[in-house]
Amino acid sequence: MPRALVIFGTRPEAVKLGPVILELQRPNSGFNVKVCVTGQHRELLDAPLQTFGITPDVDLASMRSDQSLAESAARILAGLERVIDRSRPDIVVVQGDTTSTFCGALAAFYSRVRVAHVEAGLRTGGLAPGSPRSIWQRPIGQPTTFWRRASRRRRSA
Repeated sequence: MPRALVIFGTRPEAVKLGPVILELQRPNSGFNVKVCVTGQHRELLDAPLQTFGITPDVDLASMRSDQSLAESAARILAGLERVIDRSRPDIVVVQGDTTSTFCGALAAFYSRVRVAHVEAGLRTGGLAPGSPRSIWQRPIGQPTTFWRRASRRRRSA
């Protein structure tokens, strides 16, 4: 039975992935599902998780007060690397264009695990300073171009 790891960290991700998780958890779905929350917006996740009756298998609890975006991303990526190593999923499911989504897709790529990206988000085309979502949309939403190129570069290095 294929193993799916669903990764999210924000309230909007929980709301959008809740029905996906419930569908994947159905007895006849054909999937063994694990749920990992990164803690990106931990205090805001309780309500949607409770609404859907979802209990995360892993909570990275990655948020610290006054941390920078780089510190948050580094903590989430390192935590997800360990989760993927332990759970050995066949596919990682992420949603949107947040730090958790980007780190989930990147950790999966590093571990050579396929990524299912639900809702790629709005495409502004701009790379506004201070708006990581704009730049993260590109590699998350275009694995056939970005990830293959990165993989070739990594093999040749």
